[in-house]
Amino acid sequence: MDKIFASLLSIRWQDVFDITLNSYILFRLYVLFRRTNVFRVLIGIAFLWFFQRIAVFLGLILTSWVIGGITAAAALIIIVVFRNEIRSYLQAEKIWAILWGFPRKAVDTPVQVIAESVFEMARRHTGALIVVPGKDDLEEVIQTGVTWDGAISKEMLISIFWPDNPVHDGAAIVRGTRITKVGVLLPLSRRNDLPSKYGTRHRAALGLTETTDALAVVVSEERGQVIVSKGSQIHLINNKDELSSILQDHLGIAEENLGRLKREKVELAAAALASLVLITGIWFSFTRGFESLVALEVPIEYMNRRSEIEIVDTSVNAIHVYLSGSGALIRSIQPSQIHVRLDLANGVVGHNTFTITPEDITLPPGIILTKVKPRMVEVKLDVLTERSLPVQVDWTGRLPRNLVMTQLVITPETVRIIGGRQVLNSVSTVYTEKLRLDTINKSGTLTAKLALNPTSIRFVSGYNENVKVDYVIKKRF
Repeated sequence: MDKIFASLLSIRWQDVFDITLNSYILFRLYVLFRRTNVFRVLIGIAFLWFFQRIAVFLGLILTSWVIGGITAAAALIIIVVFRNEIRSYLQAEKIWAILWGFPRKAVDTPVQVIAESVFEMARRHTGALIVVPGKDDLEEVIQTGVTWDGAISKEMLISIFWPDNPVHDGAAIVRGTRITKVGVLLPLSRRNDLPSKYGTRHRAALGLTETTDALAVVVSEERGQVIVSKGSQIHLINNKDELSSILQDHLGIAEENLGRLKREKVELAAAALASLVLITGIWFSFTRGFESLVALEVPIEYMNRRSEIEIVDTSVNAIHVYLSGSGALIRSIQPSQIHVRLDLANGVVGHNTFTITPEDITLPPGIILTKVKPRMVEVKLDVLTERSLPVQVDWTGRLPRNLVMTQLVITPETVRIIGGRQVLNSVSTVYTEKLRLDTINKSGTLTAKLALNPTSIRFVSGYNENVKVDYVIKKRF
């Protein structure tokens, strides 16, 4: 559980974007190619890839190699075999049609076909009578007629009611997407209150709808008007949209479309969730399934040291950090991305022992700290103080036997040193760098560099590291 929690905490914003982007790409592939042969083949390739991963996990080298080859070949086959279907989507007029939205095929429904056909015949003053049954059986009401059973289309309906067609005077019965009968004779209405302008087609439409739950659409040959009869009511229709709405209500298509939209929303939401889960699983299998380990030596940075406090000594200057993570992230690590910082705000004068915790170590996102060595660091702190110390030349070797140094002047004679109080208490003299006596054979002047020991002490600001050494050499008598 701790390992899973650590993995979740190590997820970078780049990883979230990576998962989201690829999940959306997979979801868009589903939206574009669902219910096509391309999508079925993609599902097959996904299963092949899944089995290949299982084979790799079980160590089945040959099996994983064979399945990997089949998967690669299948991906190529998709591009070749289904290039026309793929091209039809990629050649969209707008790029947003691929990246956004839900493509739908432009398919004319029976309602649209009837509305288009009826108003086209009204424009031509072609008389027509179309019956759209409800739940009642019309076989006991209608008379004669010719069995047709043809797919409904605008051209088919117009040709049926063409004046020279032998069946144009009868009614056409439409069930679903089929024209089932043509030339059907309907019972005439016996009502006496109908306007005189209504002819035989209007009375036949009313005669049927008065006794059944069917809907009849009438096109007047003389006036070019469209009239709908349902029950005992007759309505004048002014446009195609009005007729389509009445037909949809009669057939219950509005409720059907609403249910279909709800099912489609649920389907798309499930597909989006499945895409996210699948891509997340693949991401974890790549980034966590192939973890690498690395050990790096990182210098320690001391933070928040008070200005009057000096670091005199430390047990170590660097520690080894052992890291794990995906191979790609491990290989991309730069030394400057890792920092080990110890907080000296609570340090006291003398010896201090600090324990290095994960909070003291800064790592790149996605990298997990597994071990630190050493975990304990000892730091000796002291209060800064100043002292004036005499300068002494550090001679090495000997003067020639016939020579003697009779006078030595060092300028300056003293220097001011700053450092830890305990350290300075143990230092009484500041020596120069070593100067060789065996190379001197006459009086002269040398410039020597002062050598501070220990290295934790330093000169007060403004003091020069060099001193001038004037000496007088005489011969022995």
